Amino acid sequence: MFKRCIEEGEHKHAIGVALEARRLDTIEECINHAFGSGAVNGNFKGSDKRLMQDGFSSTADEEQRKLEAAGADLINYVFEASMSLVANKKWRDEVLRRMVSLVLKLGNPDYFTVAKILIHLNDYNTAGKIFLGLLAENTESSILIAYQVAFDLVSSASQEFLQRVVQIVESAEQHPATRLALKILSGVPTLDIELTFLYDNNKTDLLILNKTKETLEARNSIFHSAVTFENAFLHAGTTADGFFRENLEWLSKAMNWSKFSATAALGVIHKGNLSQGMNLLKPYLPGESNSSQVGGSKYSQGGSLYALGLVFAGHGKEVLEFLRSNVREGSNNGGQEAEVVQHGAALGIGVAGMATCDDEIYEELRNILFSDSAVAGEAAGLAMGLVMLGSASEKALEEMLQYAHETQHEKIIRGLAVGIALLMYGKEESADSLIDQLLDEQDPILRYGGIFTIALAYCGTGNNTAIKRLLHVAVSDVNDDVRRAAVMSLGFILFRNPTAVPQMVELLSESYNPHVRYGAALALGISCAGTGLSEAVDLLEPMLKDPTDFVRQGALISLAMIYIQQNEKTAPKVTSIRKTFAKVISEKHEDALAKFGAALAQGIIDAGGRNVTISLENRQTGTLNMKAIVGVAVFLQFWYWFPFTYFLSLSFTPTAIIGVRSDLKIPEFSFFCNAKKSRFDYPPKTEEQTNKAPEKVVTAVLSTTARAKARAKKVEKEKAEAEMELDDKPSEQADGSVKMEVDEDKPEQETEAETETEAETEEEVVEQEDDEEEELDEMDEDNEMEDKKDIKGYKISNMSRVVPAQLKYISFSKDERFTPVKKFRSSGGILVLQDNEGLRVKTNFIKTVRERNLPPEEQDEDNEAPVPEPFDYETDSEL
Repeated sequence: MFKRCIEEGEHKHAIGVALEARRLDTIEECINHAFGSGAVNGNFKGSDKRLMQDGFSSTADEEQRKLEAAGADLINYVFEASMSLVANKKWRDEVLRRMVSLVLKLGNPDYFTVAKILIHLNDYNTAGKIFLGLLAENTESSILIAYQVAFDLVSSASQEFLQRVVQIVESAEQHPATRLALKILSGVPTLDIELTFLYDNNKTDLLILNKTKETLEARNSIFHSAVTFENAFLHAGTTADGFFRENLEWLSKAMNWSKFSATAALGVIHKGNLSQGMNLLKPYLPGESNSSQVGGSKYSQGGSLYALGLVFAGHGKEVLEFLRSNVREGSNNGGQEAEVVQHGAALGIGVAGMATCDDEIYEELRNILFSDSAVAGEAAGLAMGLVMLGSASEKALEEMLQYAHETQHEKIIRGLAVGIALLMYGKEESADSLIDQLLDEQDPILRYGGIFTIALAYCGTGNNTAIKRLLHVAVSDVNDDVRRAAVMSLGFILFRNPTAVPQMVELLSESYNPHVRYGAALALGISCAGTGLSEAVDLLEPMLKDPTDFVRQGALISLAMIYIQQNEKTAPKVTSIRKTFAKVISEKHEDALAKFGAALAQGIIDAGGRNVTISLENRQTGTLNMKAIVGVAVFLQFWYWFPFTYFLSLSFTPTAIIGVRSDLKIPEFSFFCNAKKSRFDYPPKTEEQTNKAPEKVVTAVLSTTARAKARAKKVEKEKAEAEMELDDKPSEQADGSVKMEVDEDKPEQETEAETETEAETEEEVVEQEDDEEEELDEMDEDNEMEDKKDIKGYKISNMSRVVPAQLKYISFSKDERFTPVKKFRSSGGILVLQDNEGLRVKTNFIKTVRERNLPPEEQDEDNEAPVPEPFDYETDSEL
């Protein structure tokens, strides 16, 4: 069977069976045959299809290009099939390693495919060697490919992966290209570019936020926190903190932990602002100078440390030492106030040091844990899991489990339970023994941790065994929290196949248990985030009228996650859902939890100035988005502790196409979108309702009075008719002739005036009808013109919003000056551009926020006069 499939060019059929049969030799034979024959499933892959490398030299043989294109298509198929169909991690990794070795043996390897496989395998050694090879080649093409691979790694890989690659590249000979590659791998250029995009394209509707603030009573802690969270999400990454500055009186009403949350909100708003983050938070950070100032509040100090971690989320090299020093000082000082500072510092370390696997940081967090402080210990347990994310460290697992059994504080046990789940991120069947152990525990909090271990270990795999286990727990466990977590976790397992989730949770959404219904709502929100899936919305809409307040809260939050970056063209119900959010907030007798959910929903649906989406998968590489998955998982713990709400900002992914040159400058150019412009526009902003002048109240008329007036009117009418009959009889003159009637009683001027008035009235009516017809005709013409323009498509300038559904309509012209070095495959993000006219030719650039904040003497002079063109001239001797 294999031989026949290979001979007939039906390689995909053979590979599908070989993956199930675990025949690696057959898979390799199919790929080698494809490279030799150029046929895949009976079709010859030409050079206009997906190429092995996104650009070949002009001297490459056309036949060789076709052969390698065919093989490349097959390798991409193997990668996609392995990720979606192969359940066993060990076998999948073995297949992918063989694919890497096959690709690297080619004359023109597809380094972008290799990069995404290496991220999945966490093979930083091979990635480092590839960088060294590309940089050593030192050609324009190889350097541009190295830069693009570096940007892809920053968007997808963990901090530990990047640090190891940097160490390998630093060991090589340093030259300008190497130094620039190291700069990209640091993550700073990526954050600067994304921050600039969010800052320049901020379309936040402040009217919604201000109306919510005026409606919700600020003295109520839950409402104050709700508005704080909404403001943070709406302005996430935009650096627009004007709402706080303009509402200082409202802000001053925050007390204790509300003050902690309000200060931490600055971290979400300035997320990625590495150059100014520390200076902005300096007034609030712990220190001798702030002990008697506004920052002297321990809640503000703790919140500022948490905010600092959020600013440097995933790139915390610069601030980790500062945060660690505050952890140590808190341990020395002790006391209730020190607990708050330690809580903020531990959360900050967890976010900034995520997946660094730094043993020293782990030891310091463990010391906080062993102090047995409920407030600080909860954050420390969670932070230990964040720092050692995905490491499956046996030492950490043993210590965390042991202390979870020893302590009496539920908050600490819960922090450790989620931390243990984070340790097993992406480990799949390697985590099964731990899952069995946790689910057999008597303590429901540890069983809760076991459920999240399933969710994070098998996230995005669609593993049937994991799904069966979750469904079993969802209907059998005696604890409501565990059942709720089990249903929510379905969203993590199936987010790569969102259409399967509504059917799976349909019956659970109608359960008698409100916790199960809440879990079903959140499962839909997690798995269908940003899709606008109508089947999910149909299940959530009845939950908006659920008798339980927290179920309504879950439905509101999930609807916002599903409808993020959707407008009326792509999701017709989005306008009515937005009105529902506002209605719930303004409803006087609505429950506080539902109002809290509606405020969060308003922040999520328009997050990041309407320029971000929630994406649990990296579109550039097709791998898991680790920060987003972890962010959503910890965000769900806001059920117990509101400050965890900010973790959702880790899942906010900017939706843009941003082209950069080899010198990391952002040129002004445009690309084409072959779709109607209105289809992907920003939602319209709400219009402020003007106060109408008070209308005169109509005087009330009694029914008896009305009947009396009616009778009198009827009598007068009958009398008038009788008089008219008498007047109508013709009068005879003396000679017996009948006198002719004339309008002698009516003056001539009155008759003319009435005639003119009637004529004018008729003319006005005709003119009004003509005007209305003209307006309708003009509107129809405008709509026709717009439709004609939309049909032709339109150009989009660099660094503009491009939503995920729009990517398939984007194209780049080969005749333009700037073209991507990587063939565009419907994946946004940062694209390295080939400048076909050379770097010396004058062009306009977009400055990043960091460059704009530099002193004038340090800024690049982009406005220099262009180099003059060569010209001939005659000397005096020639004359």
